[in-house]
Amino acid sequence: MESNYETKTFKNKKEAEELLEKSRKRIDEIDNELFDLIYQRTSLAKDIAISKEYLDMPIFDKSREKIVHEKIDALCTDCGLDIEIIDQIVDMLTILNKNEQEKILRRNVDGQY
Repeated sequence: MESNYETKTFKNKKEAEELLEKSRKRIDEIDNELFDLIYQRTSLAKDIAISKEYLDMPIFDKSREKIVHEKIDALCTDCGLDIEIIDQIVDMLTILNKNEQEKILRRNVDGQY
């Protein structure tokens, strides 16, 4: 991913305000897209949970998380993003997914989904 950062000079205050508004609008759109992707990612927890249950695997898979972090770290390096912060985001997504898997497996134990 290539950076789009460039030093911007403005002709007037209105131009700066327009860029600010346009940028904020795009951030809002991206936030909505991120939410949708997080929802999609989390909704896969049921498939993962029932597969792990059948395969007699624990919810926590240290080797899988290591692979995910290595991939994310490489992407961060390529894009110039802060690895520590992105790792924290990935950790939060992983916790969200594991919590969903635990809820699903508890429901399965009770005989319901």
